[in-house]
Parts: sequence; C-alpha cells; structure tokens
Amino acid sequence: MRLRCRWPSFFVLAPTLVVVVCVLLGIGIGTLGLRELRHQGDAAAYRNGELLAKMLAARLGATPRDEWQATLELATLRSGAEILLATEEGEVLFDLTRGVGGVPELQRLFSLGIGETTTKLGRARFHTQRLPRPFQRLWLLTFVGVPETPFATSSLIRSVSTLTALLIGAAGLVAFALARDVHSDVRFVMTRIAQMARAKNQPSGQVIPVRSIDQVGLLTSAFNVLVERFAAAERAYRQDLAGALAYDRDRSAFLAALSHELRTPLNAILGFTEVLLSEVDGPLGDEARDGLNVLRRSGEHLSALIGDILDLSALESGELRLSSRSVDVLPIAGEVVREARLIAEAKGLGLQLAGVPAVAFADERRVRQILGNVVGNAVKYTEVGQVVVRVTSGPDAVTVTVSDTGPGIAAEEHESIFQEYWQSREAQRRRVGTGLGLAIARRLVEMHGGRIELESELGKGSIFRIVLPTEAPPDVRRDRSHPRNSRPPPPPEPA
Repeated sequence: MRLRCRWPSFFVLAPTLVVVVCVLLGIGIGTLGLRELRHQGDAAAYRNGELLAKMLAARLGATPRDEWQATLELATLRSGAEILLATEEGEVLFDLTRGVGGVPELQRLFSLGIGETTTKLGRARFHTQRLPRPFQRLWLLTFVGVPETPFATSSLIRSVSTLTALLIGAAGLVAFALARDVHSDVRFVMTRIAQMARAKNQPSGQVIPVRSIDQVGLLTSAFNVLVERFAAAERAYRQDLAGALAYDRDRSAFLAALSHELRTPLNAILGFTEVLLSEVDGPLGDEARDGLNVLRRSGEHLSALIGDILDLSALESGELRLSSRSVDVLPIAGEVVREARLIAEAKGLGLQLAGVPAVAFADERRVRQILGNVVGNAVKYTEVGQVVVRVTSGPDAVTVTVSDTGPGIAAEEHESIFQEYWQSREAQRRRVGTGLGLAIARRLVEMHGGRIELESELGKGSIFRIVLPTEAPPDVRRDRSHPRNSRPPPPPEPA
C-alpha cells in the first residue's frame, strides 16, 4: 500500500490556530457576558422579592383577615412569585407555593431571612418579612424565580456569534486549498464504500486503500478496522446462530422425549389409582381412600403441568398450529363448566353458564383450552360466592365473559399475571398453580386474532373478557403458526 506524504504544517496548523483562537475568544466573551447577565438577574430577583414581601406585609396588616387569601392570590397571579404565610412555629396559614418542605425547612428559611433556594419551579430568591402589629407572630415568605437563561441572552449570543464568524472567515481562505485536497480523498473513500455496498456476495466488505496519512487517512484506517471487526462479528454470529438452531432442535427433541417418558408411567399411576378407587378388588378404608384421592389429584396436577410446559414450548418455538373453522362457542363453554362444576360444588361455589349460540372462527380444541384455563383459575381462587360464564355474540366478534367474586387483582398486577411463571400475590400466598395458564391463554387468543381483557379490584372480584373473531382476520391463515415458525407440524405424540 503506497502512502503519500503531505505537508500539513501550514495548510492545517494556521487555520486551526485561527479557528481555535476565535472560538476561545468568543467563548470567553460569551461566558463573561452570561455571568454578568446572571448576576443582574439574581439582583433583580432579590429586589423584587424584598419589595413584594414588604409591600404585602404592609398590605395584609391593613386588610381584614378574611381578605388575606384573595390578596395573596392576586399578588401571586400578578407577580408570578410563590408566597407563603406561616407562624413563627412553622404552622402554614396560606400556602401558594409548589411545596417548600416541612416545619424544619420553614424555620431554617425564617432564620436566614433572605437567600437562595431551589423550589419545584427551579432556582429562586426568597425573602421573609414579619407582619406589623398586631400580627407580629406571622411571617410572610416570598419566592421569586430566577430564570435559568438570563434576559438578553439571545442578543448576546448573536453578537458573539457574529464576531466569531467574522474572525473565522479569515481562516476560511487559508483552509480552502486544504479542503480541496481533503475533498478528493473523501470522495475516493465514499466511492469505495459505495462499491462495497453494492457487492451483495460480500456483506462484510473489503478494506479501503489508504492514500494519505492526514485525517482522512486516519479515518480510512479506522474504517478498515471496523470492517475487519464486522467480518469477525459476522462469523461469530453465524456460529452462534447455528448453535442456537441446534439447541432449539435438541430442546424440542428433549421435551418430546420427556413428555413420553413422564406421561407413560403417570398414565399408569392414574389408571391404577382409578381402579383402586373403584373398589373392584375390595372395599377401601377411609385412610386408604384419602391417600388415593391425594395421589390422583397430584397426578392430575403433574399431568396438567407437563401439558402447560409443552404448550408453552410449542408456542415459543412456533410448532403450535391452529386448525380454525366456524365453531359454536356456547357448547364448548358448557363442557368446560360441567368439568369445573365438581370442583366448584366441593368448595360450595355457584357456577353458572348463560348466553346464546355464538359462532367464532377458531380452533375448537384451543378455545376449550383457553376457557378451561380462565374458568379453572376463577374457580381455584374464589372461596365464597359464584363464578358466572357468559357467551355473547356481536357482528364481528364473540365475547366470553368470566366473572368471579374472588379476592381480586391489584391494578399494578393486571399485565403481569399474563406473563409466564408469574403469579399474583394471592396465588403466591396460597402456593397454588404454576403461572402458565393465563400466559398460554393470552397467546392462544392472540394467535386467533383476538384479545383478552381484565377488569379487577382488590376485594371486588375479577372479570375476564375473551374476544374471538367471527371471521378469519386478514393476517390469520387457516393454519396460523408463530411468526418464527418455519418447520412442519410435529408428529403426533405417542400415547
């Protein structure tokens, strides 16, 4: 690579020194001017505060007490200041400020008399004034804001800028020759970068020859380093991407194998438990029956947990697909209510279903799963009262409303309960559930092109609204999958 030496001493040093000196001079003049303007602004604020405090103190001393508030409000409105009237002990009688602190702060300000402080409106000058007799135990405190930008700042800046521009203009002629040369080098670099951008088969680009050792040459060298780092990062990214895809495949295979290995013995355990509970081999004692019931409930809970984890994994990997068609939601809701009624009756809860036939464009199996999760949650966390499931039909959507008389959900938790593995405070206190039901329900509803809404307050129960479209939305295909899905549907799970 051939480097061409240049002579930057005159072409660079002279205009640089002129520009630096001009800029420093302008900054110095501007700084001194702004400091003087700020000083004058502080002095004006101090005088205004002192005058306002003395005038108001005298005015209040000659005004009936029931007119004090109107007088102070009018003074605040006209002056733009903040005013406070308090006793020596710090008891506030009239407060026309944005807040100045408690009693200790007021007593500190009274003891100082005058000074500078910071309020919610910014920097301000304060002044205290005792009211005349017979109100000598009352103190008037005024705050006059000090503008952050002094008055006439714009005029000062314009003047300094004009002077600086005139001084810099002298350096422009000197820099012209250098700029012409630099322009040639910059254009060369731009042309090479444009050629690099058009090379579709080489996204990482190629290094650019360095033609000079001035600033453009340094910039070109830095760009070449960036190109090399980008190429290395691209290679690392492709390696990481290949590893992530392999990990995703391994995880899917592991979950499928885990599902089979867990469900096969679990189904056998549940089957034998049902056989024993049916007493085909002889009567059972109360203790044995209670133990078998606990075993069955634990097994069913474990089976539901396995199903939730597999569904969530399928949603995240994009393997879960919908087989949507026109289905009546009311019979599906009836099946869910009948299954949940046994648990509700055991807790002494009322479980009602109301509504009319309502046809939605959805996957029947997944609609049943959505309603089962929401209704199951309502029954699980409701101790007294009832759970009502209502199905209504509109022109564009079918709405299933699940309302309960449970403990309710705090407003700050309305969005969090739809996150994976997250539980409300009531669920954490009772140590029930896995925190997957509502997360899966919302993802399934959104895959249908619908939405799930929540209204709830602590102590007033909860209302979940599941809205499903009556027709296929434009962005929902008949077999809609996760946007990342690019693989065929998984094979059927072994029994």
